[in-house]
Amino acid sequence: MTLKLAPKSEIKDTSWIKPGQASWEWWNGATPYGPDVNFVSGYNLNTYKYYIDFASKFGIKYIIMDEGWAKSTTDPYSPNPDVDVHELIRYGKEKNVGIVLWLTWLTVDKNMELFKTFKDWGIAGVKIDFMDRSDQVMVNYYEKVVKEAAKNQIFVDFHGAFKPSGLEYKYPNLLSYEGVRGMEQMDGCKPDNSVYFPFMRNAVGPMDYTPGAMISMQPEVYRSERPNSASIGTRAYQMALFVVFESGLQMLADNPTLYYREKECTEFITSVPTTWDETVALEAKTGQYAIVAKRKGLKWFIGGITNNAEKERTFKLNLNFLKNGKSYKVTSFEDGINAGYQAMDYRKKNFDIKSGESIEIKMVRNGGWAAVLEEI
Repeated sequence: MTLKLAPKSEIKDTSWIKPGQASWEWWNGATPYGPDVNFVSGYNLNTYKYYIDFASKFGIKYIIMDEGWAKSTTDPYSPNPDVDVHELIRYGKEKNVGIVLWLTWLTVDKNMELFKTFKDWGIAGVKIDFMDRSDQVMVNYYEKVVKEAAKNQIFVDFHGAFKPSGLEYKYPNLLSYEGVRGMEQMDGCKPDNSVYFPFMRNAVGPMDYTPGAMISMQPEVYRSERPNSASIGTRAYQMALFVVFESGLQMLADNPTLYYREKECTEFITSVPTTWDETVALEAKTGQYAIVAKRKGLKWFIGGITNNAEKERTFKLNLNFLKNGKSYKVTSFEDGINAGYQAMDYRKKNFDIKSGESIEIKMVRNGGWAAVLEEI
């Protein structure tokens, strides 16, 4: 409905708008650590260069610099000297990684000319936060912002936002909105709630849920505090979210240190596109489970998530959406035998399959299943 009722794009040349993934430091406390971190981590130049290096290594398009990049949240023109934004922009360009800056909505409202300044600096996008209302004044503000940002070839992510209603079709530089109880809510973000999102919230537009946790727990043992942030649900569930949930700016919310440790999971996550050519619903029951297949070019990705079910769920997925007569190499990630209690337990599998055949999968409570299928 949002697509059919939305106006046509006001932006004639959209070639500069580049959806993609972003490494985000706030959820993990900006604290990389380990033998390769020979500096005091935090909101400073060395830490952000580390995030840029991580993003560059895995082909992640952006890093987001949340609160702390500027001297003050009310002044968007004076960077924090410990951060050195201009050096990071230069370094990011060298590494093919764009910079996204966080701002409060009121600061943007009082400084609408900042988009011209940010264009001159070389900023790719902005994340605008704390609107927290949906009256007519705020609805008009959203459009004013994306229009001004578009003039300066800057994309927008509205955090602390209401749900989409089609503005992203009129101004496609609007890549995502929060408007969801996402992973930032820690123990308030449970699969029992999130499994509704493909049917409801994500159905009306892109969703800034901020997935990607590498520390996974079942709800009865959940403990989480930054910088050791954790999520509820299994590791395979977290990986499947990148396929099931859609956002033009899809976060990798966790610490680069953990992504390096969990390299095979990170390689899968960073291979998942943020835009798609085709979507097929395979199995779904509102509030219980959702399994979808999505195609980008010649590759198909499958993601499945489930709620806090009493029993393990099993499914036989029909692959009749694949090209007739074609064979595919499958790389899958599934809940491990102990994932119902130790949520970080997962199994990676590799096998071949042909169009017309089926795959049997299982998901434990708060679990998931994720795979990529590549033509042989």
